[in-house]
Amino acid sequence: MPQHTTYRDIKADILRKITKGDWRPGASIPNEIELAASYGVARATVNRAMRELAEEGIIERKRKAGSKVRMSPLRRARFDIPLVRREIEDLGQAYRYALISSAVEVAPDWLRARLNLDATTEVLHLVCMHFADGSPYQFEDRWINLALLPEAREADFSVLGPNEWLVAAVPFSDAEISFSAATADQALANNLSCSPGDPLFQLERSTWWQDQAVTYVRLVYCPGHRMTTRY
Repeated sequence: MPQHTTYRDIKADILRKITKGDWRPGASIPNEIELAASYGVARATVNRAMRELAEEGIIERKRKAGSKVRMSPLRRARFDIPLVRREIEDLGQAYRYALISSAVEVAPDWLRARLNLDATTEVLHLVCMHFADGSPYQFEDRWINLALLPEAREADFSVLGPNEWLVAAVPFSDAEISFSAATADQALANNLSCSPGDPLFQLERSTWWQDQAVTYVRLVYCPGHRMTTRY
């Protein structure tokens, strides 16, 4: 830390610890008195850093309960990454997940442009299916930046879907989402149990953590899917 530590220095250091996984989602953060002692500053300096982190949705603070890293850190817009398992179970249906394919490759040109990745960046490409009561619910085509998340190489995505793994593994500070209509090609028709040419609902989402790309995912739902949000 610099000789004259400011609240910005403390804020940046806490963000670094969260990014590196020293303090993982859900982990408790030392209290302000302990942090002030470790950084050699007044408690008010720590308080300002913590207040800004809470306002930005990176940590949550509760009176008497202390501060924790958010399970899925949010921005002020209060956007959260939904868990497809929870979506399905909230409908009163049984959830099942299946991994179709997994491969490590150099990011293709279109993905590099979309996520601003270097030419040699390796990504993990996962194709998965999610089922509700045994019927197709969501097709997932996902790319994970291995430069930011090298531990994804060893994760067993045949057991736990990347949606749940990412929410538990890393926070995000920015997200870009687009919704569109899609037409089923033969591969989508096979996976979603529909006919080629059927209209489908498609969602594309990219997330970043402090200007570093985390993931890009394309989610396609079977015909008739309806999405409702509440803020």
